[in-house]
Amino acid sequence: MANASQGEKISFTPSHKIQVPSFPIIPFIEGDGTGPDIWAASQRVFDAAVKRAYAGKRGIVWKEVLAGEKAGKIKNDWLPQETLDIIKDHSVAIKGPLSTPVGGGHRSINVALRRLLDLYTCIRPIRYFTGVPSPMKRPDKVSIVVFRENTEDVYSGIEWKSGSDDAKKVIDFLNSQMSCRIRNSSGIGVKPMSPEGSKRLVKMAIEYAIRHRKPSVTIVHKGNIMKFTEGAFREWGYQVAKEEFAAQTISEDEVFEKYQGKAPEGKVVIKDRIADSMFQQALLRPEEYSVLATPNLNGDYLSDALTAQVGGLGISPGANVGDRAAVFEATHGTAPKYAGQDKINPGSVILSGVMMFEYLGWQEAGDSIIQAMQKTIEQKTVTYDFARQMEGAKEVRCSEFASRIIDNLT
Repeated sequence: MANASQGEKISFTPSHKIQVPSFPIIPFIEGDGTGPDIWAASQRVFDAAVKRAYAGKRGIVWKEVLAGEKAGKIKNDWLPQETLDIIKDHSVAIKGPLSTPVGGGHRSINVALRRLLDLYTCIRPIRYFTGVPSPMKRPDKVSIVVFRENTEDVYSGIEWKSGSDDAKKVIDFLNSQMSCRIRNSSGIGVKPMSPEGSKRLVKMAIEYAIRHRKPSVTIVHKGNIMKFTEGAFREWGYQVAKEEFAAQTISEDEVFEKYQGKAPEGKVVIKDRIADSMFQQALLRPEEYSVLATPNLNGDYLSDALTAQVGGLGISPGANVGDRAAVFEATHGTAPKYAGQDKINPGSVILSGVMMFEYLGWQEAGDSIIQAMQKTIEQKTVTYDFARQMEGAKEVRCSEFASRIIDNLT
């Protein structure tokens, strides 16, 4: 951990290019339930990896901010404005899992963070670590990055309760003015999807594919049924590729019409799949997909389904990214029954930290953690979630798993 007096804020240029000092101040939220355990383990790994990679020439100055249960107890507010302001001011943050208050307040702290900071893209890289227990015969074929739109679709939270006055007003309007046939007892939800929201998501996915030399970007949608929302998402995605990346991309149709099914060297293939078909493809032919661009709900389902194939949420990283801010996070829940037991796999937060290092341009630190985690798993020194499924494994605590990763850093 770097000295606090050395710390500086991360910033962005007007063109959204990140500027990272040698000792950036990075806010963190340790999380609820098992969050304190996995954060403590993860932070040790991060600091060790940075120290090993840069020999003291770089370091992170950690700054705790509050959200969730801890904020509720200390600030009487589960998501204080101060926390939002600090994250916005420092541009990059990382967090453990957060619970949501029952009853009033935010529907979801995580959703509120994304909406209030305009973190419009959820990025989930899903890959297999050799030796991780999996229900699949060939989990090693899965190497897919999901780009999920974060701010629109049914997760925008526009809905009215069955029997409420507002629901009745909406139903009456739709039935009388728009020739709909909706039962008067219905709950009502609105699914907004805009060209602005959809295009910026697909643009980020294509930029990622070009930068990382991925062979394709697949637009996932249910446009055969929802033609003016998800169908439009598909059309807007193709428009982005054609208008902004014509030199770097090619449509799947063109590949078959002009190149006998083999994409020209250096071109990213833009294709699309109906959502239910994509679920089947994810099981049967995952090697044919590298980057998925999805609306909010489809991306939620698909990323978890893909993660299940490679070992589950315990080692599933995630990032919520906008033009001028990013929050990296554990993708699993708080598991309160294990709170304080030093038991839970810290892999989700650790690998989210790898994504953070890549975002900062500190690739060496991120790569060393990936290599160390792979070696640790191959040594069968793992937390209970893996140990119970691995023959000959040694079960270790959350903190001990982190210590072994640190020992294996190159």
